[in-house]
Amino acid sequence: MKVIYVFLIKLVSLLFYFRKKSNVIYIMSFDNNLGLIKSMARQMPKNKNLYVYYEPANEAAATDLAAYGIKTVPFKNGLKLVFDLIPKIMASNIVFCDNYFPFLGGIFHPKELKIVQLWHANGAIKKFGWQDASTDKRSVFDKKRFQKVYDSFDEYVVASETMGNVFKNSYHVPFDRMKMIGYPRSDRLFKEKWIKIAKRRVYNFAPQLKNKRVILYAPTYRDDGKSFVPPKGLIESLTVDKNAIVVIKLHPLLRDLEAKLQKESTSDNVIFCNQLSTTDLLVVTDTLITDYSSVAFDYSLLPNAHSLLFFMFDLDEYKQNPGIQNDLLNWLPTKPITSLEDLQTAIKKDEAVDFSNFNHHWNKYNDGFATSRVIDRYIKTLK
Repeated sequence: MKVIYVFLIKLVSLLFYFRKKSNVIYIMSFDNNLGLIKSMARQMPKNKNLYVYYEPANEAAATDLAAYGIKTVPFKNGLKLVFDLIPKIMASNIVFCDNYFPFLGGIFHPKELKIVQLWHANGAIKKFGWQDASTDKRSVFDKKRFQKVYDSFDEYVVASETMGNVFKNSYHVPFDRMKMIGYPRSDRLFKEKWIKIAKRRVYNFAPQLKNKRVILYAPTYRDDGKSFVPPKGLIESLTVDKNAIVVIKLHPLLRDLEAKLQKESTSDNVIFCNQLSTTDLLVVTDTLITDYSSVAFDYSLLPNAHSLLFFMFDLDEYKQNPGIQNDLLNWLPTKPITSLEDLQTAIKKDEAVDFSNFNHHWNKYNDGFATSRVIDRYIKTLK
């Protein structure tokens, strides 16, 4: 079926290869770039059409964009993608992506079409692409298909040379495709107005967080959705500071685990906030506890960022699958914590973290003005 699907994509892209280029497309799997998309809509040349194709999980964001007057279309693999999206892509000057989209490896790529990878995270702790150990176990056909997708991106927008090298090594693409512009999604973290509004959203939902030390526990999502099994006694360790409130934010697909943890929690100082976005919660967080999640790269940019703990209780296992970046220990702002006892000690100490080296390493070009640089490079140059 994959072979037939790829063949159809190739065929349709070839049929529409010489279409006049009049579109700009954004394929959205994360809802954290709405500011950029709206800026593109405001500055789009009159002879160009902007389409946003969104995955189902981003329906609320798509509704917001539609209310702004932007054409939004549900993104689904299958015949609709082949006969609707592919012709529009072949009639496009630019296609923006925020993730890996397999179908891109099947299209015939005209020189007039530029495919730009914006990505959805400022940095990377875990390995992906060719660096992921599981890739070696895939078939020869799969490996060729992966590389065709990686090669389809003409440019990669990054916030640091470090992230550029991660893509270079993970996707086996030339470093000169990396554009040191900064991620538009990070701009809001520098805006006082946005931070004020985000705080208001959080406090409307959880007013008990005001004037309290807020400890946010936000672990990464494991790809299989099942391998995250926190150690027994986690809740008790997180609540060792009786004057703090612990907010637990798990991935939406971990609802069963969340329900289990809620039953285990007997403290009034623990709340679960699946109704709020992780980014909103970061603006009221004094201590962030995570593991391999990219949330750490966002938190370090906020003015309220005080302490950051990496609770990697399964570090040895995670090193094997999917793997972590080879120089992890050289740039983490704090040492990994692998035991509940050490976690309790770190929470009690509550030592302030200096994020300057960490941000220079990963957030060098994130300064609050990445959106304008992306607009200048990709939208204002359109004819």
